[in-house]
Amino acid sequence: MNGRDLVRSVKVVASAGAAQGLRTVRAAWRRRRADAAGLPPRKGERARVPGLVRGAVPGPGGGVIRFSRSELRITVTVSGAVFWGWDGAEPEPSYALAGRCPEPDPRAVLEPDKDGGWRVVAERVTVVVSRHGAVEVCTPGGVMLRRDLPPRWWEPHGGGSGRWMQRSEVAADARFFGLGGRASGPRLRGGTYRLWNTDPGHAFGRSDDPLYITMPVQLVVADAATHLVFHDTSWDGTVTLREGEEGAGSGHDRAGSCELRMDGGPLRCWVIVGTPARVLLAWASLTGAPALPPSWALGHHHARWGFGSEQEVRRIVAGYQERGLPLDAVHLDIDHYDAHQVFTVDHERFPKLPVLADELRRDGIRLVSIVDPAVKAEPGNAVFDGGAAEDAFVRDASGRLVRGVVWPGDAVFPDFTHARVRQWWGGLYAERIAQGFSGFWHDMNEPTSFAAFGESTLPRSARHALEGRDGDHREAHNVYALCMARAGYEGLRELAPEERPFVFSRSGWAGMQRYGGSWSGDVATGWPGLRASLSLVMGLGLCGVPYSGPDVGGFDGSPSSELYLRWLQLAAYLPLFRTHSSIRAGRREPWEFGSEVLEHARVALLERRRLLPYFLTLAHLARRTGAPYVRPLWWGAPEDRVLRDCEDAFLLGDCLLVAPVLDPGADRRAVQLPRGRWYDTATERVYEGPGQVFVEAPLSRVPVLARAGAVLPVRGADGGLELEVWAPARGRAGGGLVVPDAGDGWDEPEIERYVSRWEGARVVVEREGVDGVHEPSHPVRLRGLAER
Repeated sequence: MNGRDLVRSVKVVASAGAAQGLRTVRAAWRRRRADAAGLPPRKGERARVPGLVRGAVPGPGGGVIRFSRSELRITVTVSGAVFWGWDGAEPEPSYALAGRCPEPDPRAVLEPDKDGGWRVVAERVTVVVSRHGAVEVCTPGGVMLRRDLPPRWWEPHGGGSGRWMQRSEVAADARFFGLGGRASGPRLRGGTYRLWNTDPGHAFGRSDDPLYITMPVQLVVADAATHLVFHDTSWDGTVTLREGEEGAGSGHDRAGSCELRMDGGPLRCWVIVGTPARVLLAWASLTGAPALPPSWALGHHHARWGFGSEQEVRRIVAGYQERGLPLDAVHLDIDHYDAHQVFTVDHERFPKLPVLADELRRDGIRLVSIVDPAVKAEPGNAVFDGGAAEDAFVRDASGRLVRGVVWPGDAVFPDFTHARVRQWWGGLYAERIAQGFSGFWHDMNEPTSFAAFGESTLPRSARHALEGRDGDHREAHNVYALCMARAGYEGLRELAPEERPFVFSRSGWAGMQRYGGSWSGDVATGWPGLRASLSLVMGLGLCGVPYSGPDVGGFDGSPSSELYLRWLQLAAYLPLFRTHSSIRAGRREPWEFGSEVLEHARVALLERRRLLPYFLTLAHLARRTGAPYVRPLWWGAPEDRVLRDCEDAFLLGDCLLVAPVLDPGADRRAVQLPRGRWYDTATERVYEGPGQVFVEAPLSRVPVLARAGAVLPVRGADGGLELEVWAPARGRAGGGLVVPDAGDGWDEPEIERYVSRWEGARVVVEREGVDGVHEPSHPVRLRGLAER
């Protein structure tokens, strides 16, 4: 222990209390000793590069190119996605992929290239490999999108997984997005980003990195095309980005660059080229369709760490009902557990939890339970005893249980990388269902284990099954939460097969959308935290996770009335609309901020309920196409460089543009518009894009603009589905998609396609079907007819 560790240990003991503080000191020492004994020493490494090309063997979709010290397999799939793997790396096994790997494209051809290199030519992409092992991804017209320089490996003597490094170049005009949930995004500036899921241990701001969800997934947007690149390894690593410059130096462009360094795992990569919509569609087909939430999960949720009792829950719910405020779900945090033990209930504070759940459900309100992975390591705890009988918990290199410290004290951790353990854990949700819970939020699953110093997670030497391959926490850490989400989702599918599971998770990895969504975690209360909330949602959406949202008001502290209201107004247009806060934070109920804020909050809450059919449609479209609900302004025009740099507004589906207020004191803001005509939904004033306009943003609302011609499904005054149609520009047509949904279950509703157009002096709205054009299936309300 160095001096810094000693100081931190003293502070932890003082702040956490003697018993828990001392546990974290012991846990830190246990972790350090375990890694010293269980990890191979980092010495005697030898470096290598691929060497010169020796030949090539054609194969389905591409082939294998052999170098003097390595080999490279390239395959173009029927979806247009390109895979390559060095040193015999194959697409599988992979935690990211869903089902079987896509079939190779039989039309892709491996052929010689100039200077002794090779290339694979396919319909949508050309991959060029130099004789030294550089890999270029080009458009069919020959424009280079990405150039990966020959990789370098550092291999330990005696074998084992070695480190590797890959440098890449992209166009000078390219912009980087993705890498999971990044508070500083959504556009990623130059700098180094770590790939290691991390609980920061405090309320985070825009400068904190990494956070709970990291993914080696980049979306690179340039004039020539958009491409997604995914390096499929779950080991710890870093990505260092440098944006390019046009006309730098002596008038020549300086390419942008990316340097990826990984501590181990295979060097294998997927690249998908096309428009943003095509790229996310192919990514969803590769990694799995996003889970479809039940309709109530797209409503308004209220949560708090510290409700403390059934009486308090009833008081909060009554407050919403008495004031006529929509409420669809209430979340219970760890304080409803018996001594913080997962899958238990404190019967003194919640003596009749199933009765409470039933009463709330009759009022249209669902209960959602927190679920932590840590299990109190104490005989007599039913979950511990059951897990011990199943040999379900993570062990160290010597075969002893790995013990950490979490809320219940000394704890052990299920090994979710084992199918048998996932099945056991999924069965435990029967207890939650019996208590009346309808949904589940997974917390502390990076996984977090409190430590006075060092990393607050499991030892890197801890052993994991990894689906029978066996390995350690260096490989399992980043996929731990993904596997926990799978356990919960699959367990709920068996326990309640008629209902769509609702699971969202603080941590995760590529492919987590198959099992649910995420939320921001402990975002700091403050205006920077508000801005970070939007960054996280947009960034995750571009990594294929469309359902997420922040803690409205921030996790800690007491937001001002203005900040709280602006946060609520933003979140009303995000997929997960949830108020949540710490046990030490100020109240978050709308009526706690005065009568004026209450009335403005009412408007936002009612508007979210009115838009519920639109959110349900976006959820179905996300499942079928991979397109996020929340999209950057450049989604439909990635070649627009001004839009690529805009981070303070977003598209909600194809129809709406939302411009939240992210700064204090603002009652007017600039909005960058994509091409076309846009209507202010509050005033019906018309704006023409592309270009920047100034829009009124009084405290009562944030600017929301509708695309001319848009057809939105909304909730009518009678509670039924209604079509809100915004008049198209003269001489132009518009339209929209509608997916009517019963709210739950597994039926696949038909997508209804509507077209709006001018016919003489009136706007006509028609439904298009395979058998022709029909009258709309729902009432129509026309807006924007009085152009101003």
